[in-house]
Amino acid sequence: DLSVIKEMLKNKKTVALGEIGLDYHWDIDKSLQKDWFEAQLELAADLDIPVIVHDREAHSDTLSLLQKYHVKGVVHCFSGSVDTAKEILKLGMYIGIGGVVTFKNARKTVEVAEMLPDDRILLETDCPYLAPEPYRGKLCHSGLIAFTAKRIAEIRGVSESEIRQKSFENADRLFGLSKI
Repeated sequence: DLSVIKEMLKNKKTVALGEIGLDYHWDIDKSLQKDWFEAQLELAADLDIPVIVHDREAHSDTLSLLQKYHVKGVVHCFSGSVDTAKEILKLGMYIGIGGVVTFKNARKTVEVAEMLPDDRILLETDCPYLAPEPYRGKLCHSGLIAFTAKRIAEIRGVSESEIRQKSFENADRLFGLSKI
């Protein structure tokens, strides 16, 4: 119920609307998903609150709706290409990178982690799924985020502490965490 969500978003401790978005992996009516996603984006735009976007196998439709509404936020657990990431960045949004970046077959995610500007990268867990190596297949939790930070640091040729600090600063800037 969007009216209930709207009231919840007015609470000063609420920092974002999410996780919202499109998931074409499952056999769920795409038209219905797009309608709800669009309504939620419109609500976030009206209230000027960030969104946390879920995009699974729906990159084109997700990008199209984000371009229409120009909301601030993050595309979490990013699985798209470098080209899609560049379009997301043009909108001023952030890219969330999780444990997938540690997987041996994570070519696209590694390429995205390498090209992201320092001021647009966020670390995340996508709990309870997608635990980083060496815990792949097990329960993911925030205690494992260090493995993701370490791998991104290796990819970018910087220290792990620098990646953690940049992600913290970006999360604070996006969600206003220091104001809560």
